[in-house]
Amino acid sequence: MHDLLEGLKAVAEPTRLRLLALLARAELTVTEITQVLQQSQPRVSRHLRLMVEAGLLRRFPEGTWVFYRLAEDGPAAGLARAIDALIDKDDPVLAEDAARLAAIRKARAAEAAEYFAENADRWSEIRALYLPEEAVEQAIADMLGPKRIGTLLDLGTGTGRILEVLGPRADRAIGIDTSHEMLSIARANLERAGLAHAQVRYGNMLRLDPGALGVMPQADVAVLHHVLHFLEHPQEAVVEAARLVAPGGRMLIADFAPHALEHLRESHAHRRLGFSDREVQAWAENAGLVLAETRDLPPAGAVGAQLTVKLWLLEKPKGAATRRAGEAA
Repeated sequence: MHDLLEGLKAVAEPTRLRLLALLARAELTVTEITQVLQQSQPRVSRHLRLMVEAGLLRRFPEGTWVFYRLAEDGPAAGLARAIDALIDKDDPVLAEDAARLAAIRKARAAEAAEYFAENADRWSEIRALYLPEEAVEQAIADMLGPKRIGTLLDLGTGTGRILEVLGPRADRAIGIDTSHEMLSIARANLERAGLAHAQVRYGNMLRLDPGALGVMPQADVAVLHHVLHFLEHPQEAVVEAARLVAPGGRMLIADFAPHALEHLRESHAHRRLGFSDREVQAWAENAGLVLAETRDLPPAGAVGAQLTVKLWLLEKPKGAATRRAGEAA
C-alpha cells in the first residue's frame, strides 16, 4: 500500500506525467529531457529525483552523463506502465513533446551516420578478412536455436548489432560497452529498429555490477561477439560473464580461430591472434561452464579472406555456483 501511495503522489503533477509518458518511449539524458520539456535543468532534475525515489524511473550514470528510463523492475514499475497506458497521447502538450523527441532521435541518427562514415574504411578492412558478417549472425542465431530468450546480455555490444539480431527473440536485452561513442550509436540503432525493450549501459566487462547496470543478475543468454581478442586476459571476461548467466543458461562466444596476421595487433589493436578449442575449454571449466558445441566458419573463398570465425556455445549446469575471476574452481 505504501509503495502505491508514494508512486501516485510522485506522479500527481503535470510535468511528472509528461516525464512518465516521455521516458516510457525513450531513454534520455537530463539535457535531452530539458530540450523536450522546455524547462530548466534544476526543475527537471528535482522532478526526476522524486520519481526515481518513488521507483517509477531508473537512472543510469554513464561517465559525466546520466540516462533515465521508465522502471522495469520493482513494486512501482507496474504502476508506471499502468499510468502511462491511461495517458491521452493525443494531448497537445504531449504531441509537442513527441515532436521534440523525434528531433532528438533524428540528431542521434545523424551522429551515428557520421561516425560510421568516418570509420567505414577501417571496419571494411577487417571485415574483408572473414566470412560476411550476415553469415556469422545467421550462424549465431542457428546455434542458439529457435527457443525464446528471457534475458539477453551482450558484452562489448559496440554498435548494438547483436541486440538487433537477437533482440526480437528476447523479453529483455541489455548491451554493455566502455565506449561512449559506441553506446550512442547503439542507442540510435535500437531506436531505429523499434526495440524498446533493449537498452545499453556503460560498464566494464571485467567487473560487472548487476545493480548499477540495472541488469538482472541471471541472464539466459550472454554473448561475447568479436571482443575477446581485444583483451589482455580474455579468460577473466569469460569468468565474470559466467556470474551473470543463470543456471541452465548459455554463453556464446564468437571470435577468430588461431591465425598469424600480426599486423592486426598494430592496425586494429588485436591483443590476441585467435583462440583454440582447448583454450576456450579451459576457460569454460574455470568459469563453471560446459563447452557444449563448437562451429567453424571458414572464409569460404572470399577474395582476400584469411580468417576463420569460431563459435563456441557454453552451458551453465543447473544448480551451478558462480565464481569471480581468479577464484579456484
